[in-house]
Amino acid sequence: MIDPLPLSPDALVTDLAQLGVTAGDLVMVHAACSRVGPVMGGPDGIITALRRAVGTGGTLMAYLDWEAPWEDSVDADGRVPERWRPHVVPFDPARTRAARDNGALPEFLRTTPGAIRSLNPGASIAALGPLAGDLTHDHPLDYGYGPGTPLSRLVERGGKVLMLGAPWDTMTLLHHAEHLARLPAKRTIRREVPFARPDGGIDWRWMEEFDTSEPVSKHLPENFIERIVTEYIATGTGQRGMVGQAPSILVDAEDILPFAIKWLEQAAS
Repeated sequence: MIDPLPLSPDALVTDLAQLGVTAGDLVMVHAACSRVGPVMGGPDGIITALRRAVGTGGTLMAYLDWEAPWEDSVDADGRVPERWRPHVVPFDPARTRAARDNGALPEFLRTTPGAIRSLNPGASIAALGPLAGDLTHDHPLDYGYGPGTPLSRLVERGGKVLMLGAPWDTMTLLHHAEHLARLPAKRTIRREVPFARPDGGIDWRWMEEFDTSEPVSKHLPENFIERIVTEYIATGTGQRGMVGQAPSILVDAEDILPFAIKWLEQAAS
């Protein structure tokens, strides 16, 4: 039996267009590449399809984060123990890979020629296209999911969020909603972070952030992101469809954000 041909980028472009991705769009992508199916070129083929779908006037962005296992060893004050400090690999925006938990696509996008990475390690974003510099510049080191960040600019510039077979609870934009929502007793975290210097040394800098590793307020359910997206889609807003073999959704960032903020505030009241 002859194996079926893999999906071509052009076939994915057709699916993306039917979902609502159009030329000139700004799209933040979360992808489970394996769910899309066998694609010519693998993740690079998916990126090729996305670039063709948004055209030369469109921009793609993806959430990177970074691998920082040393964070589990900080003391109660957020400081890395002295015995660990000489061995920690610092954040280098040109070299540090995206967190593997985010799947293959963010790292493939980061290393695509022309892509630009923002300089906040944990909230790091890669963008590719004419808005890439605008989205990623001056990413605040403190509160990297709040105002003046790539996520807020995604909303301000009328961007969309594409969940390409990705679990709905991975929609990073909703961490921006956590930041903006008026919630009681938001948990914050403060720790020192290593940044690479051109001479090979390390600069240690203190950073502060709302702790979104769990719901930022104890009044929120553990699965709040998935519930928000599910209830938003249930209103009939957003688009659903198949891209390759992946069930996918496309939502307007400017529309889902206030829905999420209202949901969070009501859930915590």
